[in-house]
Amino acid sequence: MFVSVTLDLLRGFFETFKVFGLTLLFALPLGLIIAFGSMSKFKPLSYLIKTFVWIIRGTPLMLQLIAFFYGPGLLFGMRAMPRFTAVMVAFVINYACYFSEIYRGGIEGIPRGQYEAGQVLGMTKSQIFFKVVLLQVVKRIVPPMSNEIITLVKDTSLARIIAVYEIIWTAQSYIKSDGLIWPLFYTAAFYLIFCGGLTLLFGFIEKKLSYFRS
Repeated sequence: MFVSVTLDLLRGFFETFKVFGLTLLFALPLGLIIAFGSMSKFKPLSYLIKTFVWIIRGTPLMLQLIAFFYGPGLLFGMRAMPRFTAVMVAFVINYACYFSEIYRGGIEGIPRGQYEAGQVLGMTKSQIFFKVVLLQVVKRIVPPMSNEIITLVKDTSLARIIAVYEIIWTAQSYIKSDGLIWPLFYTAAFYLIFCGGLTLLFGFIEKKLSYFRS
C-alpha cells in the first residue's frame, strides 16, 4: 500500500511541479514588464498598471482562480477555458504582479548616483542597466523573490479548487476511496523536500552574489 500511495503521490507531485515551473517561466519575465510599466513616466499607463497590481495583490488567489475559470461563461456566455489553462492564467498573473513589486523595489533601490556615473562615462541607458544596475538588482531581490517562490510551491495546492489534479487532490482521493488519511499528511514530506532544496539553492545564490555589499 505504501509503495502504491507513493507512486500515486509522485504522479500528483509531477502536476504540482508543472504548475510551479510554468508559473515561474511566464511570471518572472512578465513581472519585469509590469514593473517597467508601473515605473513609466507616462502617468496614465503607470496609474493603470499600479491599480491592476493593487487589485491582484489585494484579492485572494483562490478567488482569482474561480473568476478566471467560471467568470467568462457566467458573465459573457463564453466557453470556459480548460481547467489547467485557467490555473496557469491565474497563477501567472498573480505572481507576475507580486514579482513586479519586488523588481520595482530592487531597481528603485539603486542609488541615483550610479546612473549618473554611467552617463558621465558615456554609457547608454541600456548599457547602464545591464552592466551596472542589473547584478545589483539581482542581489537585492533574491531574498524576497525566494520567499515568493517558496510560497508558490505551497500555493499550487489551490489548483484543486477548480478540480485540477495535483498532489493534495491525489491524497484526498484516498480518504474518499479507502478511508485513509495518512496519505494526506504524507504529502508534507514532498513539500518539505522540495522547499528545502529551493532554500539551499537560494542560499547558494546569495553567497555567490555576496561580493555586492550594500
